[in-house]
Amino acid sequence: MKNKNIENTSIAINEVQLLLAEKRTSLSVLRTGIAVLALPLSVLSILIATSNYYDVLTVIPFLIPLGALVLSLIVLGGYLIVRSMIRMRHYEHLIRQLKRKHSLIAEFID
Repeated sequence: MKNKNIENTSIAINEVQLLLAEKRTSLSVLRTGIAVLALPLSVLSILIATSNYYDVLTVIPFLIPLGALVLSLIVLGGYLIVRSMIRMRHYEHLIRQLKRKHSLIAEFID
């Protein structure tokens, strides 16, 4: 009986470690999403700052594809951020369930 209890606790600790690793992965995806979202903002700020040095009508063939690229990067960054936040909430929910199920590990996890 005691050996089975120790084994269950060991399995629960391994499950929590796995969930925490998945949560770290989601945080990494969040960081990537923020970086992808910051890139188009930097490009747009440079274009606005240098707008006195070019005529918009003459460079419109370059601005349209650049605008599409900027828009797609904004969408991708937003998607990565939202997906990461949803997954982190899911992992937090699973960790809370494990804490309720195994009271021994609850004291070690915030």
